[in-house]
Amino acid sequence: MILMYFTERPYRDVPEDEVIKNRGFFGVPNRFFDREVGARLYNEYLDEMVYAEDVGFDAIMLNEHHGTPFCMGAVMNVEASILARITKRARIVLLGNPLPTFKNPLRIAEELATIDCISHGRLVPGWVRGAGSEQIFNQANPAYNRERFEEAHDLILAAWTRPGPFRWEGKHFNYRYVNPWVTPFQKPHPPIMIPGVLSPETVVWCAQHRYPYLGLGTALSATAELWNIYGDTAAKEGYVAGSENFGYLQHVFVAETEEKAQELGKAHLFGGGQGAFSRPEHTLPPGYNSKEATKRLARTMTAGSGGFLGVSAEQLGRAKSNEDQPANLQAVADSTRRRLARGEATIDEAKAAIYKSYQKAQDGLQIITGTPKTVIPKLRRILEVLRPGTFGVFQSQGPVSFEDRMTSIRLLGQEVLPAVREIGKELGIQDPFERQPGSRPYTTGTQRDQLVSLDALRANA
Repeated sequence: MILMYFTERPYRDVPEDEVIKNRGFFGVPNRFFDREVGARLYNEYLDEMVYAEDVGFDAIMLNEHHGTPFCMGAVMNVEASILARITKRARIVLLGNPLPTFKNPLRIAEELATIDCISHGRLVPGWVRGAGSEQIFNQANPAYNRERFEEAHDLILAAWTRPGPFRWEGKHFNYRYVNPWVTPFQKPHPPIMIPGVLSPETVVWCAQHRYPYLGLGTALSATAELWNIYGDTAAKEGYVAGSENFGYLQHVFVAETEEKAQELGKAHLFGGGQGAFSRPEHTLPPGYNSKEATKRLARTMTAGSGGFLGVSAEQLGRAKSNEDQPANLQAVADSTRRRLARGEATIDEAKAAIYKSYQKAQDGLQIITGTPKTVIPKLRRILEVLRPGTFGVFQSQGPVSFEDRMTSIRLLGQEVLPAVREIGKELGIQDPFERQPGSRPYTTGTQRDQLVSLDALRANA
């Protein structure tokens, strides 16, 4: 099992009141950015990644978002290039570059190849369609999002594997001369991993390309459903999918005492948490998602499984709004922000409503926080259901001090990681570097491998 460390690298000093008044992180005015704070945080995050490698994480993960204090990683490849030089062992996992927003994918091919060479072959690139807000920030037409993603992907692979120079004549990208001098250290190209949030099209595309799919903290029931879609598609493509084809990212925070962990763990909900990533009109601009993906999203949230980057079931027309007892975390944030916008709630009332959902988030395993002793059984439950070959620990988002974050990393390395590795061995979980995804042929007419434990899922319902 590959164990990854991840943080969004948030700008932790943004005023929470401003996020709540703005109804999301995306769009908070950049006058609240302080260069001294920004410089300090960038260096702290690099130190965190180095320490994560030191305590035993197999990989360090970066992502990319633009124009938001939710994530300072607007130029992820710059951070990755630094880590390629200052780390020694850990794989550098990029989940990922938002390909549809780039005007020049060939430049991305060169940057990633350079990082792979500097790191002597430790790069794991991952590409994303990019959140809806990325389309707005980068002036990208959301209606072309998926086809630009797929063409940019094909172009980058061609640049890495096809001898140049050659021409590229596509629908969205045209080059008279493709001949990058630097190509990746790993041949034929670095192993690719694709993250996603409840999009069946992305899961099918991953399975067709035999790429591992990483669920970004999505609800267990919905994630299990997607795993099975992947497995069915893999069988049609002629191979058997297994744990090596899947990864999962989970909010986890650890402290030395349960009391301190519970207090610091609330930072996951700062400003409304992940559900306040952006306002709905920014998250799902017209043309961005297919009807099927939007319907699946709505069904999942109607079932009380949480929200997705600024959208609730009520906004998708799948559930009635109950502002006294919302169905899930996203509904809490959404109903509170709407009441605030109408002048029916104060900032303090909005905060109280957001943090009131903290225990429910823990009960539903959306957030796991505690001492090593108390978090390990909860992590076991997730591993028993999903059996992911790659498992990512997502550190706290809010105003937690550098010292407390480093303590969490230390405790994870000393106590949690060894226990998780043993659980992985017990469950027979194999990662994509132990067993090549897509390498096991499927015999037509036979029953494919079981990818999730439905018994464990029912036990955790």
